[in-house]
Amino acid sequence: MHDRYPNFAALAEEKNAGIDYRIRLIDRASDVVVLAPHGGRIEPGSSEVAAAIAGDKYSFYAFEGLRNGRDLHITSRRFDEPRGVALVKGATTVIAIHGRADADEPEDVWLGGRDGATSKAVLGALEQGGFSARVVTGKLAGTSADNICNRGLTGAGVQLELPRTLRDRLRQDESILSNFALAVQSALPRP
Repeated sequence: MHDRYPNFAALAEEKNAGIDYRIRLIDRASDVVVLAPHGGRIEPGSSEVAAAIAGDKYSFYAFEGLRNGRDLHITSRRFDEPRGVALVKGATTVIAIHGRADADEPEDVWLGGRDGATSKAVLGALEQGGFSARVVTGKLAGTSADNICNRGLTGAGVQLELPRTLRDRLRQDESILSNFALAVQSALPRP
């Protein structure tokens, strides 16, 4: 997908906070940040999943499209909304929640990012929780040093790409969302 805006400043010149987009941020002074840089109508369901994982333990950030969502997508390696970047820069563990098309795997969570150890721990926890997941390479692997998930203190984070079918299921069933969130939390450092 081609982005309409190269960065947040260009987006903010044309779009209005509170009308076109909103930013939700809860800084719990945690070493862990869970974020949805494409929340709301950009990648529906990603904000809800990120908020559930953050719970009341971890810091949370979401950039959410309120209308014409896809137009507000800024590629993760160029995502530079100042408050989100500042929150991530202070974290040792960053978990970014994204949405993807179903393709051939409408239930599989794709894991990427540069934090291989945490990715493997999340993978194992999701599988133990009854979810299908795998580490991916290529376009959606999130391995660029510029990717928002990799801009924390360690330079390595985790990116979870959730297919639309799974995101819809998680939004429709609180118990499944809770199980998913608890599985991911079990692989993260304690607050």
